[in-house]
Amino acid sequence: MTIAEINGVPIRYEDSGGDGPVVLFSHGFLMDHTMFDAQVEALGADYRCIRWDERGFGDTPAPGPFTYWDSADDAVGVLDACGVDQAVFVGMSQGGFLSLRAALAHPDRVRGLVLIDSAADTDDAETIEGYHGMLAGFTGEDDEMRAGVAAGVSQLILGDEALSAEWVPKWLARERTLLSEPGQTLLGRDDVSDRVGEIACPTLIVHGTDDQAISMDRAKAVADGVQDCRGVVEVEGAAHAPNMSHPDVVNEALTTFLSGL
Repeated sequence: MTIAEINGVPIRYEDSGGDGPVVLFSHGFLMDHTMFDAQVEALGADYRCIRWDERGFGDTPAPGPFTYWDSADDAVGVLDACGVDQAVFVGMSQGGFLSLRAALAHPDRVRGLVLIDSAADTDDAETIEGYHGMLAGFTGEDDEMRAGVAAGVSQLILGDEALSAEWVPKWLARERTLLSEPGQTLLGRDDVSDRVGEIACPTLIVHGTDDQAISMDRAKAVADGVQDCRGVVEVEGAAHAPNMSHPDVVNEALTTFLSGL
């Protein structure tokens, strides 16, 4: 892993190197760069894989308020640090939020776009209220409540007992206050659904059929809105992170998309 000062933040990233086409992986909320281990393993022989820890997660701090537009600039800054002009942006959930904004703000840097269980709109008021409760549980002093919230969230995101057993202890081991700024970013994000028609790069949508966090129709709205959607891959039985729970299906979809660019 490498640290680069990007937009005033020390951002940790990992670059596999090589001369292949570049793929930039951006993780979801509560996760870090390692959620793409299976994708880097599958693609690393043919593609230069770059992945990073976004503000407030992994080894990258969130020293103050930020937006997903800032995160989009961070992603482009990672490319700059690696000496890369253009990459295919692969983003899961929150990583998709920032990748969409990168495609809007920096279209010349985004060769293609892959959105894994993500969306362009915002959550409804009831969902946002529920997420406020989740964040309160994660950041509060009640250890029993914190553990219960983490267990519930793991089923929402991962939907897999083995993955939950791996990730829940990581979440509970983190400093409670670290979710404060990223949480505000998540819940206060703007709606860019009226701008997806500006996105001209080839786009692939990958979405779990059992995702309870972001419904399939929201993903398909992005597919219908962008100029060059190359397909919607529905991952049967997957929750919010199909690249982790169903890596073979997602890796095949990624390989097909990337080879067609």
